[in-house]
Amino acid sequence: MGETYLFSLQCSQCLWYFYQQAVIGTIVLLKLIIKKLDARIIGGQEVQPYSIKYQASLQTEKGEHYCGGTLVDKEWVVSAAHCWRPFLQICFFEHNLRETEGYEQNFGVSKIYVHNYNYKTFNNDIMLIKLDRPAVLNAYVQPVRLPDENTPLLRGSICTVSGWGVTQVYSYALSPVLRAVDVTEISLCYYYYWGRITENMMCAGSPYGGKDSCQGDSGGPLICNGIFEGIVSWGISCANPYFPGVYTKVRNYVPWINYIMNSD
Repeated sequence: MGETYLFSLQCSQCLWYFYQQAVIGTIVLLKLIIKKLDARIIGGQEVQPYSIKYQASLQTEKGEHYCGGTLVDKEWVVSAAHCWRPFLQICFFEHNLRETEGYEQNFGVSKIYVHNYNYKTFNNDIMLIKLDRPAVLNAYVQPVRLPDENTPLLRGSICTVSGWGVTQVYSYALSPVLRAVDVTEISLCYYYYWGRITENMMCAGSPYGGKDSCQGDSGGPLICNGIFEGIVSWGISCANPYFPGVYTKVRNYVPWINYIMNSD
């Protein structure tokens, strides 16, 4: 019995040693990754101007961008609930935030519907915004396609996330131009966040890091196979290979979205 106990103790010590080495190795690897990433930490690139026709910029009363949004109907925009503010305005047909390009469509807000958002768990991070007048739909401003009952499940699909968010981890400087990056849908997201992922969330990123949405992209669209599948919601840092970006799962809210749009 004593020998068995001693053997078990020694095995436990060995396991603890290997665990410590794994943690140290992970920290070193992360430091190397962060050190090598340049100013394009989220791995994106500037998009062709006005090519993302459904992209909206949520702005303060001073016209400063702070969140993204997605046009789902000529009068309606979907964004994240945590992007709610007492006053906001919305701009379409925008590319360079630092320039007045002459094509912008600016709107006030008529109504805002916030789902049962939990600011502690980030569950139900979605809001529906009614514009003060219909957007002018043209070759550069068009609503996105919502998922429906025939939309197949995502299983490692390549998706695109876009926005004017920061391009460096721990930076506060927004990108002046609209950027986008391709990320992979991660089905086993639950295991990255210790059970914090609810059925209303999904994850996307890169197993190698370096590709992600970041601060300032919140509320913006994640498009998979041409369909609006996710809303930029939350995450730990940005472009971290061990913590992919977390998105509100749009397909769970399509009945809610359609009900409000059809009844208002």
